Amino acid sequence: MNKKISVSLAITVALLAMTVTFSITMIVAMRMFDNQVQSVQEKESMYGKLSEIDKFVRANYYGEINDDTLYDTIASGYILGLGDRYATYYTAKAFTELQDMQNGKIMGIGVDVIKDTSGAARITKVYADSPADQMGMEMDGFITAIDGVEVKGLTRDNVISRLRGEAGTTVKVTYLTPSNEEQELEVTRAQYSTPSVEYQLLAGNRGYIKITAFNNNTPSELSYAVSQLQNTGATGLVLDVRNNSGDVISAAEQCIDILCGEGVVASAEYKDGTIETLYESDENQVSIPLVCLVNGSTARGAELFAATLRDMNGAQIVGVKTMGKGMLQAEPEKLSDGSAIVITVAKLLTSQGDSFDGVGVTPDVESALTADEEQMSYALTVDTDPQIQRSLEVLSGMIGDETGDSSSESSSEASSETADSQQTAEDDASETSEEG
Repeated sequence: MNKKISVSLAITVALLAMTVTFSITMIVAMRMFDNQVQSVQEKESMYGKLSEIDKFVRANYYGEINDDTLYDTIASGYILGLGDRYATYYTAKAFTELQDMQNGKIMGIGVDVIKDTSGAARITKVYADSPADQMGMEMDGFITAIDGVEVKGLTRDNVISRLRGEAGTTVKVTYLTPSNEEQELEVTRAQYSTPSVEYQLLAGNRGYIKITAFNNNTPSELSYAVSQLQNTGATGLVLDVRNNSGDVISAAEQCIDILCGEGVVASAEYKDGTIETLYESDENQVSIPLVCLVNGSTARGAELFAATLRDMNGAQIVGVKTMGKGMLQAEPEKLSDGSAIVITVAKLLTSQGDSFDGVGVTPDVESALTADEEQMSYALTVDTDPQIQRSLEVLSGMIGDETGDSSSESSSEASSETADSQQTAEDDASETSEEG
């Protein structure tokens, strides 16, 4: 009798289990179906609206339609409609340029420019051995027209875009020398070296490192610069990341690893609240005092760099509050036509689990340029830049030389060694991105 009861009970339990499983499966399936139907309905609504617009325009529009431009603009509008202030749509051409920049292969004539108050493009830097350098173009000269188009009506980005192009192609430039002599130049675009890291050994054995960008070549360039400065007796380093947009986060993380000891360098906080470790550094650490110089255009990876150097290696931050661009974007998603999209996927967190998005990184020592100094900042040197001099003063205090006045001694005392080290860095560094 007991045996019969046990068999009956087992059958009952099995039936109950099957019923529960079936019910759960049906509920999940119904929800998935509802979501799928909703998704299909949303897509039909979106495609239907576009179809209506397209049908009417193609039947009535007076002008010619460039389908490539139209599709790029529709895709760009979709990304814009997300409300994601960091999301970007890249045309196929723009995405190729982005990849070239990150790998140091961008082609151009070899100048950096700003839009002057006159409307012309003032040259702020001419890269050594670049086409512009070979044509005799100089800093403080002006580009007033490109291929017959006046620069006055162009934005800085437009100017840069027009100066870039494939190696071997030419661009006609109307150039005004610093002494106001106008020249018509036909410049052949080419690839040339633009290191993202420059360094000098200054008086008093203070090392100065300028990191203009974080790209795929920056970690090896920074490692070389730090090694050279330490080998030549540097007792402290100033790391300048002003105006560094910090676009390649992974490069910034690797640079932090070079300078800091073991620990979590950065994490990502996703929409559902989960936190993922992005990068961990090893135990190797630069043991001399560090100062990190920042400004309001220090962003993303460069902000992470400054904050983490302070948290993990006791660096002092000098300058003004940074941009506060602390969201993490996914790697570019390449589309079938060669274009690509980048969207925000998480919040970037420092080694301490803090977010600087929207608030920036606050310096330990405030130091700002005047309006006039900002306007002519590209012409400031290590000896004449007040923010660099303040950073050197802070570094002297950290080293223990409270009376050390870096501004009173010109870095020209080490000019021969500096010139040699800079040339070596340029020779050894991989080619990186540039402005035009």
